[in-house]
Amino acid sequence: MRQIAIYGKGGIGKSTIAANLSMALKEMGLRVMQVGCDPKRDSTRILAGGRLIPTVLETFREELRIGKDEYAISLKDIIFQAQSGIYCVESGGPEPGIGCAGRGVLTALQILSDLKAFETYGIDVAIYDVLGDVVCGGFAMPIRHGYAQEIYLICSGGFMSIYAANNIAKAIRRLSRRGETGLAGVICNSSGDEQFEKVVLSQFAEALGSKLVHLVPRSPVIQACEVESRTVLEHSPQSEEAEVFRELARQVMDNDRPVIPKPIEEISDLEAMYREHLPK
Repeated sequence: MRQIAIYGKGGIGKSTIAANLSMALKEMGLRVMQVGCDPKRDSTRILAGGRLIPTVLETFREELRIGKDEYAISLKDIIFQAQSGIYCVESGGPEPGIGCAGRGVLTALQILSDLKAFETYGIDVAIYDVLGDVVCGGFAMPIRHGYAQEIYLICSGGFMSIYAANNIAKAIRRLSRRGETGLAGVICNSSGDEQFEKVVLSQFAEALGSKLVHLVPRSPVIQACEVESRTVLEHSPQSEEAEVFRELARQVMDNDRPVIPKPIEEISDLEAMYREHLPK
């Protein structure tokens, strides 16, 4: 089973890319499960037709754990199959102001593992949509525990998105094990200036020891599909944007050699790289 994790700055478009990637992989004939690792539980919203599905942790809290490896909940209580056939899971998190959301995510992933979710549904590809920046050790848990085997960093042309991605690369370097977990590449979710973004993100990815895998254009079609709570491949399957996500899926499936990244250590060096490509 391929285990793919999507990381990046909060609000960068991880969930949109994850959901459309899931749909493109399903089109390829693969059995796909998308796991939202965010207390907001909105990762699978457009896969579920706008529905916010119950989370693993809120369901778990409502039931009693009845043994070391036995739970009062079952897979049908926490895994929901979208109309497309994609299996959807939302980890959820602790109650507001209580506990670490990252460790809550790990608890949810452990429950899925204990209940043998991937084996039961014969999953070929699991996609983890991980909350925002790595702000605490808890959010690094999917990497540390081997759930995030192939990690993609989502960036735009904005400096702060690259800065956040570089910080995440530092966490990947600290926790990754060569051949088991690592950085698989950078994906650009364009903010509009595609020529600039291709150049600066290609150089950034190369500095990390990786590559720019694909660029997703800024598009009113993608935005309209989000409003309609559908993936681009369902709403506008003949569009150029749908083909962008199909090509992204092909690139991801052909790209199975994650590396231990070499993040840029000094922010001044990151700033210098960025300034080098700014329009004069």
